[in-house]
Amino acid sequence: MARAGIVHRRYHGSRRTARPLKIVVTGPFSAGKTTLIETISEVAVVGTERRITDGSAAVKATTTVAMDFGRITFAEDLSLYLFGTPGQRRFEVMWEVLSEGMIGFILMVNAADERSVDEAAHILDSFSRYADVPCVVAVTHTDVAENPASCVEHVRRVLELPEGVPVLACDARSRDDVKELLLTILFGVLRRLEEAAR
Repeated sequence: MARAGIVHRRYHGSRRTARPLKIVVTGPFSAGKTTLIETISEVAVVGTERRITDGSAAVKATTTVAMDFGRITFAEDLSLYLFGTPGQRRFEVMWEVLSEGMIGFILMVNAADERSVDEAAHILDSFSRYADVPCVVAVTHTDVAENPASCVEHVRRVLELPEGVPVLACDARSRDDVKELLLTILFGVLRRLEEAAR
């Protein structure tokens, strides 16, 4: 089935080689990173999910240990590559590896888990040190959070984000929500390029 909007599913042998743009999707354990990439990718997601054997198994059965990879084609010669990071600190070595060459990153935070919000602060600090690129914060699980209406502002306050960093509520299973996130980060990249050209 063809996909409307920003995603083009079919390819032609005669087309030019697509230029890749790299966005990293990061965030704490169980924030929705793999789900987001699976929701929007036009190809089968390449993942490194492994069964969880510690106490975290009560939250979900598997976790990413290296990366997830998905792709979206915007135009005949322009592709967006999405790299999802592991959420646990024991796989932190992969964060810096995956950050190389990124034009921006999406930080996902589980609003229903205060530990996720606290851990997101460490991840944000790490990725901000890796590269000076635009960032968008995606607040997930707002439907099961204690105070759904104030989730976004709570995350902004805890992470001490400047006004220029967008913070959006996002259902990682919703294509429309994921599209809005990707468009927001890409507009941020364009603004940064325009500022650099002045």
